[in-house]
Amino acid sequence: MLKKLVITIDGPAGAGKSTASKALAARLSCNYLDTGALYRAFAYKAKKEGVSPDNDEGLSAMGQRVNIRLQNKHDKPVVFVDDEEVTDEIRTEEISILASTVSARPCVRQILFALQREAIKDGGIVAEGRDMGTVVFPDADCKFFLDASIAERAKRRFLELVAKNSRCDYEQVEKDLLARDKQDRERHIAPLIPAPDAIIIDSTGMTVREVVDKITDLIRLQIPQRDV
Repeated sequence: MLKKLVITIDGPAGAGKSTASKALAARLSCNYLDTGALYRAFAYKAKKEGVSPDNDEGLSAMGQRVNIRLQNKHDKPVVFVDDEEVTDEIRTEEISILASTVSARPCVRQILFALQREAIKDGGIVAEGRDMGTVVFPDADCKFFLDASIAERAKRRFLELVAKNSRCDYEQVEKDLLARDKQDRERHIAPLIPAPDAIIIDSTGMTVREVVDKITDLIRLQIPQRDV
């Protein structure tokens, strides 16, 4: 029996990775791994405990005792830090920027790397993040890099925050995205870049259904012998 697919979807914030990855995983009956949520949860815990994002000793010590869990609740992914559900709390722009900062620390990446690798022990997974195809799962069956224009990404993030009743300003949302892009792309460890063998998809102007359809078609072309 052929092993189940390991699919990676990387890309910048607001490109639609999370929504498309969830939909793709559901279509393929795969598990969904939101690696960004792991880093956001770690950043949330660091902020709560007052640990500076450049304090490697403090981050390492915190990492030894924190328990981060990703679960499904009524068919929706939820995130726990120890016994606290933080699904909504980790989606603020402040936590987004902080997550980008702590994700560049080698000690944090080492702590969370094991959690990410554990997710593929049974095969069949759609892993979404920023270095899934380059670092975490370099031997993935199919790799994609989902991107979109900054205007499109800012609009999506702004509407997402408004839907959650967050008070935000569109120009500030766009400014925060540009700052995170710079931070993610220029960091020395696992910078945000497409894997050499990743297929780049520009989702500007595309619906979630169109993105998932396109990825599914590309998987069929890459691995035609599998029933996708």
